[in-house]
Amino acid sequence: MASSHTNLLFHIVFSTKERRPMIVEEFKEELYKYIGGTIRGERGVLLEIGGVADHLHLLAKFRADVSVAEMLRRIKSHSSKWINELGRTRFPFAWQTGYAAFSVSQSQVEKVRDYIRNQEQHHRRESFQEEFLNLLKKHGLEYDERYLWT
Repeated sequence: MASSHTNLLFHIVFSTKERRPMIVEEFKEELYKYIGGTIRGERGVLLEIGGVADHLHLLAKFRADVSVAEMLRRIKSHSSKWINELGRTRFPFAWQTGYAAFSVSQSQVEKVRDYIRNQEQHHRRESFQEEFLNLLKKHGLEYDERYLWT
């Protein structure tokens, strides 16, 4: 085969540092657009973004030559710098160190998009911690709960 073809789709979840409710309505939509621009700047595609005050979900397509870890480092560092420069938060804004990333098949894209779009309703009945543990279990990931929430 003379060329390479990929469709690398990821459902990514990450929270604010210490899960502080710092993603406020005042700049949430701007933040979503900024993150989308960061991903486009890396030649990726943001398919969906959503969340609540203490965490975000992304459905994104990334290039094959950039790792998920590197993309998340860029997304988080650029967006936290941007938020802090806005000066609209009471405390310095920061993201948690880690994240969760799950591969998504093309056949499941709409299901994941709906899940991300409905985060506000979802979190009326389930906490972030419950959601995160359920996602890890659903995807068969081992974890040590002592290190999940730091």
